Amino acid sequence: MVSAVTTPAATTARTTAPPASQTDDVDAYVADQLALMSTMDVDDPDRDRARSEVICACLPMVRRAAARFAGRGENLEDLIQVGTVGLIKAVDRFDASRETPFVNYAMPTILGEVKRHFRDKSWSVRVSRARQELYLEISRLIPTMAQELGRSPSVSDIAERLGIAESEVLAGIDCGQAHTARSLSTPVGEDDGAVLSDVLGAPDERLESVADRQALHEALADVPERERNILMLRFFANMTQSEIAERVGVSQMHVSRLLTRTLADLRARLLVEE
Repeated sequence: MVSAVTTPAATTARTTAPPASQTDDVDAYVADQLALMSTMDVDDPDRDRARSEVICACLPMVRRAAARFAGRGENLEDLIQVGTVGLIKAVDRFDASRETPFVNYAMPTILGEVKRHFRDKSWSVRVSRARQELYLEISRLIPTMAQELGRSPSVSDIAERLGIAESEVLAGIDCGQAHTARSLSTPVGEDDGAVLSDVLGAPDERLESVADRQALHEALADVPERERNILMLRFFANMTQSEIAERVGVSQMHVSRLLTRTLADLRARLLVEE
């Protein structure tokens, strides 16, 4: 059990943090606490207190970093939590013996954690990292180019600025459709109350016969013209064998034999497994 006795180090570690609005005081306080942490053992409870106070003092920095990504489809509070994870990593990895200011080390770590969240966690459909980065680059570029050109940039404008093909720009823009999934309850009409699920297509059972129809079409091309004509009259014109016989100029019995033989040949050909 940890002793409740207060040590001098503990007293220093629990020094009250200055108000967050006093930036210089906060930076100095954080630097002092990090330097103090570097002199303590990892399992020292006073080090944990100092670590917690450093994290709390730097939370405004996390909020500023997260605010850069506001309006990109993610809740700001969620981005702050992700950025806080980056801050904690920065605190734990910071080397106080170096002369680098903590904020210079922590901010890239925080921003990297937020960007990693957008790359790996916020997409409804998994797409390649290259496509994600291209989409984000295009999203950042469009407002800038709109101010420069005085109009919305075209695909060719963006392609020229990025030095890539227009097809790549279109692929990057289309990639954005995978960022956030739409609810099936999303309204699609103004007055009729229809929702997205009402207009989605259903499985078409006829699609399964597409390959069979194509195979039959190819097989019919090899059937002699008279037999093919008889098949068309029987199965597409719905004529009886007697009517076909009269049309073709042969007996009804001969029509029957030709149908039987032709259908047997087609069946044998279509049922062969390649």
